[in-house]
Order: sequence, then C-alpha cells, then structure tokens
Amino acid sequence: MEELRDASIHHTAQKLAIAIKAMKNYDEIFKKVQILACSPGVDKNDLRNTLEDAIKSTGLETEIRNIVFHLVRNTLITEPKSQDKIPHSADPLAYLRRSAVQWDRRVRKSLNAMCAELSMPLHGQPRAVMDRDELISKWEELSNYTIDLSNYRPVYAPKDLLDVLLSLKGPQKPPEDTEFVQVPNWEFSHIELPVKNLFELRILFAELFRKDVTTNNLDLPTQCKRILDTKQAPLCQHFLKKGKTPAPFRGELWSFVLSHGSYMNGQECDHWARLRNKVLTTDHIVDKLIFKDIQLTASNDDQYFVFEDVLYQIMLCFSRDTEIANQIQFEKYPVKGRNYEGPPSGVVPFHGICMFGRCH
Repeated sequence: MEELRDASIHHTAQKLAIAIKAMKNYDEIFKKVQILACSPGVDKNDLRNTLEDAIKSTGLETEIRNIVFHLVRNTLITEPKSQDKIPHSADPLAYLRRSAVQWDRRVRKSLNAMCAELSMPLHGQPRAVMDRDELISKWEELSNYTIDLSNYRPVYAPKDLLDVLLSLKGPQKPPEDTEFVQVPNWEFSHIELPVKNLFELRILFAELFRKDVTTNNLDLPTQCKRILDTKQAPLCQHFLKKGKTPAPFRGELWSFVLSHGSYMNGQECDHWARLRNKVLTTDHIVDKLIFKDIQLTASNDDQYFVFEDVLYQIMLCFSRDTEIANQIQFEKYPVKGRNYEGPPSGVVPFHGICMFGRCH
C-alpha cells in the first residue's frame, strides 16, 4: 500500500512539474530562484537547505504553494473520458450535441447576415486613425465615446436560447406504467444525469455543517487581516467556507482563492496591454454589439451604471482574448470545410452578456 501511495505522489509531482513549466509566468519564477541562488545567504556547500531558507524568507515559497494549490484544484483533476472514444449510439446526450451544433450554426449565420447587411468583414478590419485616437483619449471614460449603433442589434437573447432548449426532444423512453404517476411533458426531465442523493450530499458538503466555536470568540476583522498576511490560498478558502467573512475583506480573500492575490504580475499586465492594443488597432463588429448591450442593460441599472466605463474595457478586451476560444469546442466538421470565423474570443455577444462581466 505504501508503494502505491509513493507511486501516486511521484506521478502527481511529475504532472505538477510539467504543468508549472508550461505556465506563462514560469520564466519569471525561475529567474527569482536563480537570483536567490546567487545571493550571499545561499551557501554552495549546503545549497539545498540554504536555498530553501532563502525561498521561505522572501515569500516565494507561499507563491509556489498557491500555484500548486490552484493546479491541483483546477487542472490535475480526474478528466472525463473523451467524447471521441464514446460510440455515437452509446452516448445518451448525442442529441444535445447535435442541437448545440445547429445552434452554433444559427448564431454564426445571424452574425454573418448582419456583417453582410452592414458591409463589415466578419474577422474585423484596421481601425481608422481618427477613431483610434478618439478611443485612446477616452479609454478611461468610454461612456463618452459616441458611436452610431442604430443599425446594430443583439444577435440573440437568452430567451431565444431558452426556447430552443425547451423545444428539444430527447430519445424515446421505454413505456412505463404511468397510470398513477403524472410525468411532466418536459423532455429535460428524461435526461439521465448522475445526481447525488441526500446522504452523499451531506458527505460532499460536510465542511458546511461544521460549527467552529472559535470564530465567535475572535475579532473577525483581526482574523481576516492575519489570514491575508499569510497570503495562503488554502487558508483563505477554508475561512471563506465558514460564511462569516466581513464584507470589506471578501474581495481580497477571494482574490487569493481564485488567483494569486489582488496584485497583478508582469505577465498579466503585458497580456492586458496586448488585448488593449488589439482593441485599439482593430475594428470588429463585436465592439458595436458590446456597446449596444451595455447601453441597453448596465447603463440603465441602478446598481451597475457606475461601472459602465469599466465594463466597456473588460468586455472589449474579453472579445480579443484568443485563449478563451482555445477552451471552446467548435464544430469539428464545419460546413464546406470552413474553419471558425468570428470574434477572436469565440464568444458572440448576446443581449445581457455584459451583466456577466460585472462580476469581474
């Protein structure tokens, strides 16, 4: 048993090492370790121990631990079986995948029709110099950026997608004795999805039932400050699970749980600058759709109109992020052999999409 455990740990460590080396900020972390290795406090005769002490004293150990925590939680999870290996006849959700392909074609067709109607290329075009200069000057106050949106309309609304979902017809179920049972006429109720029972849910969410009496006896703001000083993502996550976090500290605690804290490293700043530059240099139809959606929704919202300028920046840069498109499974055999053409992010703006961006 110990041998199997050691082998499992070794396998996990190998996967972690490969994942860390594939990260974009790996070079930055590696350079920090190299600088520490050359520091006077590191003895070449006892390189391992002295280097470990230097890494701990500079806080780099906490950063590496948080990276490992995020990788284990988000990346190194048991991946489901590939859909390519599942026979088409044995896939109970095959009809849903076919419907998804048809919906994707419908959205693309609608976007193509709008581009043809407005004589705009689907893949975008270089932005005019005057337009670019105006966009740069008003980047921090994009609500003052005037543009004619009268000819633009949302490609679809969430209600359109809901209507499609409700119209789906699942596979025929074998006849059952329903003399005394009234089965609702809703096909989604026939999808056989694995659902945990009450006992399994209690085990899965056992941490939510814990009653930590120590929290009641301590000053919560003081405890939050102590946890934030450690900068440890697992500790922040554990504290948030208790549900007693004071509002002023929730954002910073969640920033450690979701990423690496409230600060941005050099790689993230460069990535944001590249996305911003793409927005400034390329004019895309999704820009108009984003402006249209924000004006129809967030601008008229009593709680979120103050974030209008930030939403413009976030959604415009979001539309240029090709890493999002890499996570989307497009149609493998598109019509006429054409590859996907559309927004660089692969996400076609719909009515209400900016209300998701407000959670940034």
